[in-house]
Amino acid sequence: MNELSPIALGFLGSLAAGSLTAVGAVPVLFGKEPSRSTRDMALGFAAGVMLAASFFSLIIPALDAAEPMFENGAMPAAIVCVSILLGMGAVALMNERLPHEHFKTGREGPEAASLRRVWLFIIAITIHNFPEGLAVGVGFGSGGVEGGLPLAIGIGLQNAPEGLAVAVSLLGEGYPRVRAWGIAALTGLVEPIGGLLGAGIIALSEPLLPWGLAFAAGAMLYVISHEIIPETHRSGHQNKATLGLAIGLVIMLFLDVWLG
Repeated sequence: MNELSPIALGFLGSLAAGSLTAVGAVPVLFGKEPSRSTRDMALGFAAGVMLAASFFSLIIPALDAAEPMFENGAMPAAIVCVSILLGMGAVALMNERLPHEHFKTGREGPEAASLRRVWLFIIAITIHNFPEGLAVGVGFGSGGVEGGLPLAIGIGLQNAPEGLAVAVSLLGEGYPRVRAWGIAALTGLVEPIGGLLGAGIIALSEPLLPWGLAFAAGAMLYVISHEIIPETHRSGHQNKATLGLAIGLVIMLFLDVWLG
């Protein structure tokens, strides 16, 4: 693995993480649909993984990367703070400008009557998954296998329940089982695109490393706050969702310390 370039590592790592979306959705092909509370707990787990990854695998390494570049102790913190806000703002802009539809709250963004409803779902999920691939790519681009592996494992772990939640939601909208699984699997394929972009930017310009790490963290934090947590609390299962978040957070923290 170490012989591969950072860009190749970023692409392959984010592809592997994204593929677990399809794995997580497999139960809809065979078994009984999980209950709403189980799905909310699984999404809470995903939020916990992403929250820990944002801080321990992205923000702290961004600060470490920025410190040697400046004598002024305030500059590294300023760069990371600005980059986090830029990452959050970028996803917020995508959320505002791209036509998409949420499973519970309905259509958002500009009107797009010509788009089929299934593509509105795919666009919404793309908004959510792209920052995850970006984060994995930045991790591999900045730190090789050691820097990217904890992120790839953590994002992959949270992609599995996310894939299941997407497929089950599509079933609820009347899609056949195979098609629901196929769409859920397809959404994971946007992650290697983000991974390739993130690793490529970092590999081409080392001074961009702290900016890229913190930008990816900000993008993930926006998704956690704006999408995942509100979704898990909407049906009254916030206690299970919070338990899932706690489990996901400590597992990701453990993986980051152990593998990093």
